[in-house]
Amino acid sequence: MARLDESKAFIPLNIAVLTVSDTRTLADDKSGDTLVGRLETAGHRLADRAIVPDDVEAIRARLRGWIADKGVDVIITTGGTGFTGRDVTPEAVEPLFEKRMDGFSVLFHHISIPKIGTSTIQSRATAGVAGATYIFCLPGSPGACKDAWDGILAAQLDYRHRPCNFVEIMPRLDEHLRRVKAQGATV
Repeated sequence: MARLDESKAFIPLNIAVLTVSDTRTLADDKSGDTLVGRLETAGHRLADRAIVPDDVEAIRARLRGWIADKGVDVIITTGGTGFTGRDVTPEAVEPLFEKRMDGFSVLFHHISIPKIGTSTIQSRATAGVAGATYIFCLPGSPGACKDAWDGILAAQLDYRHRPCNFVEIMPRLDEHLRRVKAQGATV
């Protein structure tokens, strides 16, 4: 059974939030606000926040900058994971992955079913690792962002979560690059 090991210190991560939308601004970005509120309440730091249009190259450019930034540990995107012609987030992001995290999508859909039923099939939520940076791509609704954070990310981005979590393996994600993120994490 999962639990927090209170004998370990919390390690705050630097998390960047990207909203993918042709219409949203910072003034009305409820999904981005939801993610920022939750990550800050958990004790993490907002490394950066941006909004880009539903455009493959714009999404990739923003993500490449954050992946290359040693001050960004995690990237969370919201928006562009549906099936309309303008929904291109998975197409933009997945080619950047060095490793896919297939279980994220499975778990996200499992969490969504009790809330939205079979409508969860309309999301192409995805996740992976690029340049020792975790990337999670969520749907553009505040509810989906809450579900992903509360049901998956809050625990997996907490070093104290047992039996395992993403933070404890961060120093080994980039063994081939010899760059350590999440200073203070030990394995």
